[in-house]
Amino acid sequence: MGKKFIEIIKKKWLQSIALTILLFAIIICAFWAISYGIKKANITDLDFTKDKIYSISQATKDKLGNLDQEITISIYNMYDYVNDFAYKYANLNKNIKVEKLDNLTDKTSWKTEFGVSDASSFIMIESKTKSKLLQESDLYTYDYTTYEQIDVTEEAITNAILDVTTNVKPKICFLTGHNLYNDGYFEYLESSLTAEANEVEFINLLTKGSVPEDCKLLVITALKEDIDQKERDEILKYIKNGGEILLLLDSNLGNIKTPNFQKVLDEYGIKNSNGFIIEGDSNKMVSGAPVYIIESINTNSELVKNVNMELNVCMMTSGKLTFASSEELEKKNVTMETLATASDKAFYRTDLTSSSSNRISSDEDASGATVAAMLTKKINDDKTSKLIVFANTAFATNAQIPMGTYYRYAIEFCNNKDVLLNAVSYLTEREDNITIRKSGETVTTYDVTTSQLRTILVIIIGIPIFIVILGIVIWQVRRRKK
Repeated sequence: MGKKFIEIIKKKWLQSIALTILLFAIIICAFWAISYGIKKANITDLDFTKDKIYSISQATKDKLGNLDQEITISIYNMYDYVNDFAYKYANLNKNIKVEKLDNLTDKTSWKTEFGVSDASSFIMIESKTKSKLLQESDLYTYDYTTYEQIDVTEEAITNAILDVTTNVKPKICFLTGHNLYNDGYFEYLESSLTAEANEVEFINLLTKGSVPEDCKLLVITALKEDIDQKERDEILKYIKNGGEILLLLDSNLGNIKTPNFQKVLDEYGIKNSNGFIIEGDSNKMVSGAPVYIIESINTNSELVKNVNMELNVCMMTSGKLTFASSEELEKKNVTMETLATASDKAFYRTDLTSSSSNRISSDEDASGATVAAMLTKKINDDKTSKLIVFANTAFATNAQIPMGTYYRYAIEFCNNKDVLLNAVSYLTEREDNITIRKSGETVTTYDVTTSQLRTILVIIIGIPIFIVILGIVIWQVRRRKK
């Protein structure tokens, strides 16, 4: 059958130039028709990349898989990669509809409300009550330490969907006024929290008067001086009302007296340290930096038990946490769960005059020292106050850490960002947000010159046409010789 078909092609179609050209035209038209049909059908691409960078991540599937609100994703004047990626959301959940707009004739209200025009490029995410505009610039961020563009298309679309479907955003309040790190050091964390449909506010209790009633989580970072008595009383009142706290402690290397703040720590039986941990295990530190310790989060903890993957946190010059005895914690109605500990080769230093990375005589053993913990305080039969504490603040900041020829934000080391966002999700009772988030992919851009574009077109179009014509000419010459 196959041989007969080939003979028919040879005898009836390849005996004249006109029919040969017509045959090629039919083949090309068939190819275009098939390609157009596949594009219209939005058939899911096969992703063979190691990290599945062209696929919807498990984090997004966890967040949107059970979405019960109708969402429309409208794409206008965007490039093919964004179009293709947006259509993957329609396959994820039947309540998500994706449409590609050819014009804005029926969307005049957008021009007034969002300031878009016919020349704009954007994605509009809509629920029945809210809308959020994503411009092309929202799909990328820029790493000013490595000078590379980072693709955050999935993160932007997923968080926009969460934004328009979340009726009440948890308010996260950062305590300010006596902090070692100013607010600017938490811009990266703030933007990450906001992207996950949280409301972030920096509050000074002396000017604010009290912790806002709608505060879902109070974040306390390292102090450079003690808090005021009024601030202490307001925080204690917040705890007694069942308030949740994320506490980022730094070791008290300057031996600053903080009796008011210690009253807050006493509620949970926490004691701060005045030294720092040095890792002796090369597998538990950043290369060449034993004070940058890398510890694993307890796999049985609420922060990672649904992740099915180990999460590591990298702390910079971390202290160690000590707690009241079991009996004393029981009297305080406090239960404790250890989240992370130092390795069995770690040691603890209080002698700040020594710069040695090796253990010296005054150093203490820090094997298994606690560097992160979760404490739950029972206020009454109906009310509890949860607190998650880390023996470090630097790991949560966008402080630039030198890495050879470039810098990297501290929060970007290991799974620091995920650990922090998961801690916030747990404390704000949004356990469905506890996951490992997809990292942005580095995008290397290259602008093609006019001459290079001309060369590419010749290779893609010109050479195949030349080969076809040459084949026809050779066939005709041989035919005439016969």
